[in-house]
Amino acid sequence: MTEEIEDDEVVKKIMHIIRRAPHGTIYSYEALETVLIMAAYDQDVSMAFIDDGVYTLKKDQDTSELEIKGYMKTFTALDDYDVEKLYVDRQSLEERGLTEDDLIVDVEVLDSAAIGKLMGEQDTIIPN
Repeated sequence: MTEEIEDDEVVKKIMHIIRRAPHGTIYSYEALETVLIMAAYDQDVSMAFIDDGVYTLKKDQDTSELEIKGYMKTFTALDDYDVEKLYVDRQSLEERGLTEDDLIVDVEVLDSAAIGKLMGEQDTIIPN
């Protein structure tokens, strides 16, 4: 799975799994920060949004009543870091009444089996 590029630099396939809602904990924010750092070091980084983690990508979230700064727009910067492998669990979207059009970034919507297969292809899985 690991591949080598120029100068013997090792590139790892790393998938971050986001399962928790974006507010109330720091987990999804920390995952985003970690992904941006890893991508800056040219790692093969992907993200999968499952269960309440799909809310992390929902457009137009108003966090003013929570008295916190929203960070969802930062997900649009992932493309600048060549993080283009964003996967969303189809059932999780449907159970929460969301569609691909409700999300702030382009994603690939997959069933659970396909996401599981992708997980099996990774060098490292980081759950959040």
